[in-house]
Amino acid sequence: MQPLHILLLIVGYFLVLILVSFLTNRGGSNADFFKAGKQSPWYLVAFGMIGASLSGVTFISVPGWVEASKFSYFQVVLGYIVGYAVIGTVLLPLYYRLNLTSIYTYLEGRFGNASYKTGASFFLLSRVVGASFRLYLVAVVLQSLIFDQMNIPFWVTVTITILLIWLYTFKSGIKTIVWTDTLQTLFMLVAVGVSVYYVSTDLGLSGSNLFNFIADSDMSQIFFFDDWKSGDHFVKQFISGAFIAIVMTGLDQDMMQKNLTCRNLKDAQKNMFWFTIVLTIVNFVFLVLGLLLTVYAAQNGIDAHKDQLYPTLAMQNEFGFGVAILFILGLIAAAYSSADSALTALTTSFSIDILGIEKKYDEAKQVRVRKMIHILVSLLLILVIIIFKYVIADASVIAKLFVFAGYTYGPLLGLYAYGLFTKWNVKDKLVPVVAILTPFLGYAISALSAAYLNFEFGFFILILNGALTFFGLILIRTQKN
Repeated sequence: MQPLHILLLIVGYFLVLILVSFLTNRGGSNADFFKAGKQSPWYLVAFGMIGASLSGVTFISVPGWVEASKFSYFQVVLGYIVGYAVIGTVLLPLYYRLNLTSIYTYLEGRFGNASYKTGASFFLLSRVVGASFRLYLVAVVLQSLIFDQMNIPFWVTVTITILLIWLYTFKSGIKTIVWTDTLQTLFMLVAVGVSVYYVSTDLGLSGSNLFNFIADSDMSQIFFFDDWKSGDHFVKQFISGAFIAIVMTGLDQDMMQKNLTCRNLKDAQKNMFWFTIVLTIVNFVFLVLGLLLTVYAAQNGIDAHKDQLYPTLAMQNEFGFGVAILFILGLIAAAYSSADSALTALTTSFSIDILGIEKKYDEAKQVRVRKMIHILVSLLLILVIIIFKYVIADASVIAKLFVFAGYTYGPLLGLYAYGLFTKWNVKDKLVPVVAILTPFLGYAISALSAAYLNFEFGFFILILNGALTFFGLILIRTQKN
């Protein structure tokens, strides 16, 4: 597949997204940008959230992870089910009862302004880095496939990428994203489904033979109970998965902003229920694809591993021109369905939580300020992605993403757990101190544990940091309400 063909495909793809944006951006008010007028059909939200949850990181990294980690990641996915149940039964009722635009407004009412700003700031840090991780991965792939051969530098690739996202989100934000994410999720699922079909066919597998092949493979091992010190141990990964779902979906403005566009709580809960079922199945299919790709590469002497496995096999025309086209479409769809909502959520949180535009300005000025913040956040993402090019090593990006999330979402987990499950107040001005110190203490405990006890926290670091924040808040508590 020639670079020019890929470029034309990308241009055509974004023309479709811009058309969708044009059809959905009537008005462009803050009510549309932040909450889509609370008129989104729940089934569109549920379907679109799949793409936003998976992202380009999952699309590339999960298949490449199977060779080294087998199906252990599915232990985390099973934990997600518990986490999503908590979101649907505990957090969504809270958010709808308080009629929130930003979910961090809850912290202001529960603890005070300093706690509110701390929660929002940790989200902004988490989402800037997380969204940049995801976009970095896709930008690197596009750079190697197209722009290097055209002598276009990496920073130009990144700038064009963010500009295209800004172009179809700048006016109506989440109102447009609910529809574009649906389209992008469809592209991504078709891409992975067709890839599984063609790879299994080339390996001479079909129907029951495919299921038996997967079941008999050493790489399809899901559960790991042998070494409790290992980061792959079932208990660690399952519990971590539950908490990862709670914090990276339920305590994340990006993901919850979509849920809050549903007409009512009942619709939002239906959305979460069906989203959970489909996401679990889709993650398993990605692992199956990783197994098949790994076997195919080994049988054909192709040296491709980790994040390069899927792109290399798809783009070398191993499975035909059609798979290459679908891979590019799926990759772009997975990346942008996550990135566009992240850009909108960052704009929302900074505008409402940090600047407080709803309290300070009239509607016209709110729109002007929000548009300016939208541009500034776009520039920030460009800068961070370019920095990542010189920082990220060769390990799978998804592992780095979840480890980082454990440090940045941990304080959010502790804050919400304390607020929901205790009746104590806290010394509000000391909350930022606890939240900032927690990740450093968590890192020290993790490093010492690995060095002297040979015990790896893995994704469990999220729970450690949440617990440290919780106990830190107990130390600065005042009296019961």
